[in-house]
Amino acid sequence: MSEQNPTSGADKLWGGRFTEATDAFVEAFTASVTFDKRMAEQDINGSIAHATMLAAVGVLTDAEKQQIITGLEQIRSEIRAGTFEWSVKLEDVHMNIEARLTDRIGITGKKLHTGRSRNDQVATDIRLYLRDAIDVILSEITRLQTGLVHLAEREADTIMPGFTHLQTAQPVTFGHHMLAWNEMLFRDYERMQDCRKRVNRMPLGSAALAGTTYPIDRTITAKLLGFEGICENSLDGVSDRDFAIEFAAASALIMTHLSRFSEELVLWTSAQFNFIDLPDRFCTGSSIMPQKKNPDVPELVRGKTGRVNGHLISLLTLMKSQCLAYNKDNQEDKEPIFDTVDTVLNCLRAYADMMPALQVKKDNMREAAKRGFSTATDLADYLVKKGVAFRDSHEIVGKAVGYGVAQKKDLADMSLAELQQFSSIITDDVFAVLTLEGSVNARNHLGGTAPAQVKAAVQQAKAKLAERG
Repeated sequence: MSEQNPTSGADKLWGGRFTEATDAFVEAFTASVTFDKRMAEQDINGSIAHATMLAAVGVLTDAEKQQIITGLEQIRSEIRAGTFEWSVKLEDVHMNIEARLTDRIGITGKKLHTGRSRNDQVATDIRLYLRDAIDVILSEITRLQTGLVHLAEREADTIMPGFTHLQTAQPVTFGHHMLAWNEMLFRDYERMQDCRKRVNRMPLGSAALAGTTYPIDRTITAKLLGFEGICENSLDGVSDRDFAIEFAAASALIMTHLSRFSEELVLWTSAQFNFIDLPDRFCTGSSIMPQKKNPDVPELVRGKTGRVNGHLISLLTLMKSQCLAYNKDNQEDKEPIFDTVDTVLNCLRAYADMMPALQVKKDNMREAAKRGFSTATDLADYLVKKGVAFRDSHEIVGKAVGYGVAQKKDLADMSLAELQQFSSIITDDVFAVLTLEGSVNARNHLGGTAPAQVKAAVQQAKAKLAERG
């Protein structure tokens, strides 16, 4: 590159109208290369597509196009090898790559930026980056769901207490519980997949804000980059960050679900519940208490949920007062997006690795389900089927439960004579509905907890997962 006056702004690729150098602090304060260099692959792909389009419409010659593409591929190799020298003075990933291209191929490198601006360039890069990230996230959701479905199949007959208000409510099967988690993840997958459609629209060609006077063909570039659509208004194209906010919102819901899973796993591994055991490789110990086995992975996932929620609020606040079109504020979109991607991916990977290795303590779950009068609703339903009005049966069972509390005796452990104190309609057949197996098997309908329904739901879930390929 030619020698520049160090006291002017001309050492910048945009410095022609400036008469003094950027303040050193301001230079560091406004630079983004320390974090946006992770978009280097996307930036190079976008530039190759842009150069190819410029040649197709006659703005570049085929020789110039090939020279640019060869130079960019050489830069890609340098970046992958870790030998590329990033400079804060060059501000961002785009200027670093463009400057290096000009160093390599000379004046032809300066022609690459024809017909575009960093405004539409960065908007394109972040969309390409998010599209790639979403694809990996979707694959990790699928991997976690696959583990949950197999766990549900394995434990389709395992009985545990179902809770409302964290109080024993009715018996359910552990397989049914795992499939509830799986349903949440199906929705997460659909939301992220739907978000991808709006991410996958190309802003390149919007230039700074008003489009360009060059005879560009945006359809060529969009096809080369795999975009499904084109941003149809140049002002919106460079300033829209709806797609990033939507991604953060979908990510926050994923993390909310993982946090709920985590809360249950933390409870279930405690001595008070003792329902499950996590493999040692997913836990840590205490520096002072030798007996401790701490469920660190679920706890950390639960904690990281707040981090992703914070990024969503950050992006919403970032955009709330911006007038059209691009503003420097938008540089602040990348770190929340990047950290959201990293956090969601790491949490999904941890869960996808951990869940297939989870050990279920069936006997402890069963004993817990026998406590708390979990078949009380079944007794009420039994009375209704015998002709008692539901409200009357509710009162009868309530009195029976009160008696059981006083006698420290579950409904299934009471004799027929004891039960008949509360209703003479009760006969020997009542004990078939007061057992845990009788309770769960009775809920044999679509969406119910009966083992037969769990096994059918597992097959349906497997089929849906298989459709993703």
